[in-house]
Amino acid sequence: MSSSFHKPLVSVFFGIICWSQASLPAFAATQETPLTSMQENLAKLEASFDGKIGVFAINTANNDQLQYRAQERFPMGCTSKVIGVSAILKKSMTDKNLLDEKIHYNTTDLVSWSPITKEKVHEGMTVSELCAAAIIASDNSAMNFLVKKMGGLQAMNAFARSIGDDDFRVDNDWPEEAKSGGPDNVYDSTTPAAMAKSLQKLTFGEVLAAPQREQLIAWFKSNTTGNARIRAGVPTGRVVGDKTGTGSYYGTTNDIGIIWPPHCEPIVVAVYFTQNEKNAKPNEAVVASVTRILLHTFAQNDTCIKQNLPSINR
Repeated sequence: MSSSFHKPLVSVFFGIICWSQASLPAFAATQETPLTSMQENLAKLEASFDGKIGVFAINTANNDQLQYRAQERFPMGCTSKVIGVSAILKKSMTDKNLLDEKIHYNTTDLVSWSPITKEKVHEGMTVSELCAAAIIASDNSAMNFLVKKMGGLQAMNAFARSIGDDDFRVDNDWPEEAKSGGPDNVYDSTTPAAMAKSLQKLTFGEVLAAPQREQLIAWFKSNTTGNARIRAGVPTGRVVGDKTGTGSYYGTTNDIGIIWPPHCEPIVVAVYFTQNEKNAKPNEAVVASVTRILLHTFAQNDTCIKQNLPSINR
């Protein structure tokens, strides 16, 4: 697979998403873990920041799964771009020239938050470069061009269904989907469980061929928008790949990703957070705190993870 995309010098991202109606937390694990402690800690975080947290995490070493509000709907924000880019990668398995195809566009085609595409108006970008821009810099115009290339939002939703994800739904282009959210919202939303399971299938399953999986993971690892989220919840220097999503309203702050503890099997994580006040600001520290709680909970059944915990700031 070829790609001439170079990692952009971008470190700030204001993406897309909001909140969904509160209900009693659902929490479970496949093995005996300190569930009460984790549930209490997450409930305290929710109360402290007047919001709602959704979590689904998978330890691929033993299939230990941790859930909290995992079946409730949350606005996705730009975490949805993972499904769109993966749909393009899937198509590239049969269309060998797809990723090298050049897409040309005009300044009038650009929307807000287009840090990479705005610099490439005159020469255009390959489909591969657009995919990279959508993941690494969360470039909205890049994602819109990819959606047009794949045949529209219905094709993106159809791809999600094809991999067994019945909860994913995207209804608007970027950044219009940022306006979705609030109580009872179903537009541009998913559940943490659905997104985490889809992420696992796309990165470690058979949905994509090995070259496409490796490329997707490489883009995750090069992401520039998530340093204060999942990455901030793991010990310094650990390998993390992620895709963030941030709401225009309700302080929605999301991150989905993969953690590779040294010498351990990877952990797949989906963290969604949204607040009750429409004008609330995003809070990345909540995502980092949730990540630390997840790792400490997983460590109860995995000594490899436990050995990696001493340097985590508690």
